[in-house]
Amino acid sequence: MDTNNYNFNKRFDWPLTIILILFLGVSLLAIASAQTSGQYGENYVPKQILNYAIFAFIVAFVMYFDPDQYKKLAWPLYGFGILLLIAIVVIPTSTGITVERNGAKSWFQTPIGNIQPAEFMKTFFILATAFLISKHNETYQIKTIKTDLLLLGKIGLTLAVPLGFIMMQPDLGSALVFFAITAALVIVAGVTWKIVLPLFGGAAVIGGSLLWMALYMQDFLEKTFGFQPYQFARIYSWINPYEYATSDGYHLITSLNAIGSGEVFGKGFMAREVYVAENHTDFIFAVIGEEWGFIGASAVICLYFLLIYHLTKMTLLLKDPFCTYVCAGIIAMITFHVFENIGMTIQLLPITGIPLPFISYGGSSMMGNALAIGLVYSMKFHYRTYMFTTNDPDNE
Repeated sequence: MDTNNYNFNKRFDWPLTIILILFLGVSLLAIASAQTSGQYGENYVPKQILNYAIFAFIVAFVMYFDPDQYKKLAWPLYGFGILLLIAIVVIPTSTGITVERNGAKSWFQTPIGNIQPAEFMKTFFILATAFLISKHNETYQIKTIKTDLLLLGKIGLTLAVPLGFIMMQPDLGSALVFFAITAALVIVAGVTWKIVLPLFGGAAVIGGSLLWMALYMQDFLEKTFGFQPYQFARIYSWINPYEYATSDGYHLITSLNAIGSGEVFGKGFMAREVYVAENHTDFIFAVIGEEWGFIGASAVICLYFLLIYHLTKMTLLLKDPFCTYVCAGIIAMITFHVFENIGMTIQLLPITGIPLPFISYGGSSMMGNALAIGLVYSMKFHYRTYMFTTNDPDNE
């Protein structure tokens, strides 16, 4: 075993730390500017600094344990997350324990703020599914269509339980994240393309059919699948926001106006003119686009590309399948969050209420991401280089 693995500087992921510090700077600048709109009675910058302090503590705590311990904790953590989701659905808001916003009951009310269990369940789901796939592939080393179908059945059951409770809240945004994580893990698990292509093709057809029915068969979706009217309104306002300018299309129109008015170089720090609601959380990218323009917004997107590139590079060098699957799931989760959040602010995708990772204000989002990033640090920190290994992430 390489003794350099015991050197802290080689084992600790310094490049990832630098990237996260850059995100901290972007987040504080954007949130500080968001305060100038006067829509909030408190300053969220100190709270975001506290969120990042909690983030660092969680990352350090999670990094302390090695991957073998997370293999043992995968299913217990998954079960704990399911219990939290059940509690959200079962406990009425009249108790003051759960909180409902915009028709969704997705939060616990705590002394430190509202906590959303779905944010933690994403990471717990990644751990459980990664463990499931690694054990399955270890048991069935000779892959056939039958073994791949068995694996898909196991993954489907693991997904169905949390997804069912999340849709009961309902929280469509989080549900889409779970689908993205699952799709990524199915691909990296090595399931044959003879199954993957029809599966993903069928999913695309179903998604397109649901979109068509949302436009022309609303009553059927409401009665059959329990969709709510406000969810249909998001589709209509996405396709034609100006027709719903005073209601559901308002957020999108103001976001487009803000980003467009920033032009190439932006208006400058705290020089915003367009009022955007929720501009410190879900619509923080509108602040970035208006103040820093196309150049600044592109720089932030490039920072995300740098993060994803670094995580992907590290994942490809890991030798333990469980670690590889965990990191792949985390990459998928972060990537989808970024794509969906930025996409919804520029009308590329419908508005779903997904925050921008590491930049948007929010305790639950930061803590959920801390769990995921802590696992990445753990995979790197406790990595072992064996006798015949040629690739070593410590030497990258």
